[in-house]
Amino acid sequence: MENKKKYLVTGGAGFIGSNIAKTLEAQGHEVTIIDDFTKNGHFKNLIGFKGDVIAADLFEYLPENDYFDAIFHEAAITDTTVMDQKQMMEQNVEAFRNLLNYAAENEIPKVIYASSAATYGNGAVPMKESQPTHPENVYGFSKVIDDNLAHKFSRDHQDMKIIGLRYFNVFGPGEEYKGKMASMIYQLYKQMKAGQRPRVFKHGEQLRDFVYVKDIVKANLCALQNGKETCVLNAATGIARSYNDIIKCLNHELGTNLEPEYIDNPYPFFQNKTEADMSLAKEKTGYTPDFTLETAIADYVSILEGKNK
Repeated sequence: MENKKKYLVTGGAGFIGSNIAKTLEAQGHEVTIIDDFTKNGHFKNLIGFKGDVIAADLFEYLPENDYFDAIFHEAAITDTTVMDQKQMMEQNVEAFRNLLNYAAENEIPKVIYASSAATYGNGAVPMKESQPTHPENVYGFSKVIDDNLAHKFSRDHQDMKIIGLRYFNVFGPGEEYKGKMASMIYQLYKQMKAGQRPRVFKHGEQLRDFVYVKDIVKANLCALQNGKETCVLNAATGIARSYNDIIKCLNHELGTNLEPEYIDNPYPFFQNKTEADMSLAKEKTGYTPDFTLETAIADYVSILEGKNK
């Protein structure tokens, strides 16, 4: 391969990281993964992967004197229910700081990292990168500080391009090992596959910007190929859909007719709507999503059904 590159993917045994790593490898590149296998990483996400997998924490190990054409940083605590502020900040911010210093020392020109729509909290919709951040939990706060850190670091290292992608509600293959943090689409699929009525908060009309993991991989690749400057960009579809829409799609794909069971919402904080403004991402990287909710769920269910046979 003429344009074979070397890439490092942190958190590469996790949901999104493994999808990025396997896609890069399928394109003919050399991929190295670092994952500590204590959070969401699972070896089954990497079945068929031919590259190197290093089991390590980012504080303990990074490849010495090695050059990569870019780093994809997906390693993080993504469980939004974790309330240990010190643990969250160390794993999500200090590990990122360590990685940025490593990239600078090794003259790695581009770092693409996972930010989050949790930085917006219950902010105005559609959510724009320029609006004030208002995280409602320490996870969202840690990602705000990551964005601040990337901006500050880029001023001191102008030869590096650091691009953050604010993921919205991502779903797709590889998320089953996230347990309770797997998407509602996967949770509802499991319920309906078992013949149970899907349980959602009253009355299933809450809206989310659900984005398929294959589109998230595309957003990362667009940032890699077309991102010319340090910035933070939304990674989503730009179209909010309801939980009732998900149930309708799943009924269609599974050939079922299960009515939702509406339950009370026990959470004092709950976003009624998230929706990304995708204009800046398109302008900066050329990213546009390939999947609608319907086509994404159809693709996802076909993969899940294939595994269940």
